[in-house]
Amino acid sequence: MNRIDNKFSQLKKQGRRAFIAFITAGYPDLSTTSKLVIAFDKKGVDIIELGVPFSDPLADGPVIQEASGYSLKKGTNLVKILDLVKKLRKYVSLPICLMTYYNPVFCYGEKRFVDKAVACGVDGVIIPDLPPEEAKEFIHYANQKGLNNICFVAPTSTQARIKLISKVDKGFIYYVSLTGVTGSRKSLSADLKANLVKIKKVTTKPICVGFGISDAHQVKEVSKLCDGVIVGSAIVDKIRKNIGHPNLVQKVANFVESLNV
Repeated sequence: MNRIDNKFSQLKKQGRRAFIAFITAGYPDLSTTSKLVIAFDKKGVDIIELGVPFSDPLADGPVIQEASGYSLKKGTNLVKILDLVKKLRKYVSLPICLMTYYNPVFCYGEKRFVDKAVACGVDGVIIPDLPPEEAKEFIHYANQKGLNNICFVAPTSTQARIKLISKVDKGFIYYVSLTGVTGSRKSLSADLKANLVKIKKVTTKPICVGFGISDAHQVKEVSKLCDGVIVGSAIVDKIRKNIGHPNLVQKVANFVESLNV
């Protein structure tokens, strides 16, 4: 069983919700990314989402865009991130997803990417600019190899599209809590609960909510409505504020632990 599916099966038995932490790979460097993943695992993070830095993002807000630019200048690329995951598998067993854009996957080669990702220990991939209507061959091959392709559902998604995504999606459905890019928000979307009810009418797959969630109170409130909560920009911003600090990893890991209430 894929590690993501196994994780949600375990969480269901325990009556728990998933806490998913996003960080930009290579920010501030790949060695620190490795240490952060190991530290997050010890702090009870359920799934890690590693962002593949890209120069022309569509979904990332200013905090993650800045981190991606920094990481790219350090020479981070898809190959190095896959090698990082392979090395991490000696130390962690928690599920690891890559959030990337289609261009790096296309340049690497779809089948080659899937084969390499699975061989390195990647469990899922999120590609915001590859809609399921255009990804039939990729999804079919990923399914054959056991790599979960995780799709976005947005507040503007129609019921017909939610049904399509529910049919092809593997692992969990990623609900984007707002119409906009990633980044902290002071309050949750007013239509969050109603939209999650709509999605639950057409799927029994786990639903995880991301975008705009930045503090422990918001994590707690959202986790009452779904199967998992994803926090990204707040964690990346914590990294940004501690670049150069000798205890960066510990400070960020403690922050992540404080979110996971």
